[in-house]
Amino acid sequence: MCALGVVLASMNVCFYLAISRLPLGTVGAIEFLGPIGLAAASVRSLRNSAALIFAMGGVYLLTNLRLSGEPLGYVFAFANCALFVLYIVLGHRIARGGGPAGVERLAAAMLIALVAVSPVGLKNALRALFEPRLLLAGIGVGICSSVIPYICDQFAMARLSKAMFATLLSLLPATACVIGFLVLRQIPSHSEMIGIGSVIVGAALRRSES
Repeated sequence: MCALGVVLASMNVCFYLAISRLPLGTVGAIEFLGPIGLAAASVRSLRNSAALIFAMGGVYLLTNLRLSGEPLGYVFAFANCALFVLYIVLGHRIARGGGPAGVERLAAAMLIALVAVSPVGLKNALRALFEPRLLLAGIGVGICSSVIPYICDQFAMARLSKAMFATLLSLLPATACVIGFLVLRQIPSHSEMIGIGSVIVGAALRRSES
């Protein structure tokens, strides 16, 4: 739990430091290199190889990779990528018990993450305590970007192999594209539509391997 807590804290810090220096699409593409590599390491069939190729192509189209930005941003982006893989590996370990036990261990890990990240962001976050809008926004971001996703991850990890879970993570950019259309009225481009279809095909093709 301690290791997962430190990984969660470090992963989130690296992600936000990366997107402050690089385009979000570039950071997203680099972040998914880790899960894709994890999925590729277990591929033993032609079907799953095809699934991986479709998922990789879809993620590339959806994240709109652009090699621009500060060099330091790439350091944080690749660190985030490596930490994302560690999160999957450690998350599966605490999910082995399944059910409430995994969620309880996740809650403990998130408390450790809070302690670990506080020295980094506490100074800048203090002013939000006196501004209700910023405080509510921070709470909303925390619930939507950490609490709900990590709990859902735990339930998924308890039922899926690391490779299957890593492959299904390729659905995240496609989901973001759909939410952008429904909530923000952002119309997907032709390449994004192809990317969504490619990711869906990859996820549908993937099968667990013993």
